Amino acid sequence: MTPGTGEQARRQLRAVRVRATVIAVLAVALALVAGGVALVLGLRTELSNDVRDAARDRAGEVARVIEAGRGVPTLAVSADDEEFLQVVAADGTVVAASDNVEGRPALARPAPGGSTTVETGLDEDAFLVVAVGARDGDRELTVLDGRAPSGVAEATGTVTRLLLIGVPVLLVLAAAATWAAVGRALGRVARAEAAQRRFVSDASHELRSPVATVRQHAEVALAHPARADAAALAGTVREEAVRMQRLVDDLLLLARADESALAATRRPVDVDDLVLEEVRRLRANATNLTVDSTGVAAARVTGDSDALRRLVRNLGENAARHARTRVTFALTDTGDGQVRLTVEDDGPGVPPADRKRIFERFVRLDESRGRGAGGAGLGLAIVAEVAAAHRGRAEAGAGASGGARFVVTLPSAGE
Repeated sequence: MTPGTGEQARRQLRAVRVRATVIAVLAVALALVAGGVALVLGLRTELSNDVRDAARDRAGEVARVIEAGRGVPTLAVSADDEEFLQVVAADGTVVAASDNVEGRPALARPAPGGSTTVETGLDEDAFLVVAVGARDGDRELTVLDGRAPSGVAEATGTVTRLLLIGVPVLLVLAAAATWAAVGRALGRVARAEAAQRRFVSDASHELRSPVATVRQHAEVALAHPARADAAALAGTVREEAVRMQRLVDDLLLLARADESALAATRRPVDVDDLVLEEVRRLRANATNLTVDSTGVAAARVTGDSDALRRLVRNLGENAARHARTRVTFALTDTGDGQVRLTVEDDGPGVPPADRKRIFERFVRLDESRGRGAGGAGLGLAIVAEVAAAHRGRAEAGAGASGGARFVVTLPSAGE
């Protein structure tokens, strides 16, 4: 990727991040404002209903006393600036009143059972007046209970102020959370895209070399058929075809790993059988090496036998490729729900700085890991992917003889 292309990609990602954050904040703001308005209106309605119910209950008490034949009782209120009581005759005459409205005409004339709001001068707010009918002998009376809704205004005002403070704070938090979350998501997308481009580039490079080799030998044979050695040409083509097939198989396996398709078939697998199989193969093919399997004990995991066989083979091939005289396998069930496979060689080892990087795709640490000796640099990457797909891990370290030690830890079959 060129610097200009990289800068353009960063600007595009930043623009996407800004748009996503703005959209999220607007959506949250709309929801909060709508919710806040609904809360305030609902609170105001509920409190107003409480005031109306309290006024109706108090007026009802006075009406029941009158209808019981005990006359109009003394009307008293708990707070002179928050409540008043009046008993009004049918012609509008005030029959009785609480002290705070004594001598004043009827402050309201709602029909019995109804309510209204009036300005009384007792408080800055208009009073809610509830009327309850009563009969005193032949007289039709109306009991009026007026209440100042000051508590309603105070409560809704407090909630409104809290919302005016809280909503901006929540929006800032939402913006920060969205900015961070989108940034992390876009960072993963950018890394995945870069890894994909690098993967395709490396794969293309690895495939180009065997194709070029086959083409070169074929062109030489066509140009000089008399001097062409058919057996040598066939051997070269076969060798490069095997190399390409191995690379394609590796790429397909890694593609399955990217799609989380490894270990899709899970069944009990005796790992010791796979290890001993690889030991026999190495002893047959690498006669100059001592392959020690005395540390291999019975161990079983649950997973994909083909993928686990590939893991063991890649570790064995890697060790045999770099060993001087000896490769050692060890396998044990640790007893704490883990199976540990160790493969060690007496070769040059892996520098500490490269012990994590060596499990990355297409990584070859030096010339000894070149095409002729080390393949495409996918073997240990496959080891790491297969281990991760089986909920395990792969690690590189130093062996007892100074060579490389690779340890793969997997959950045992009972876990």
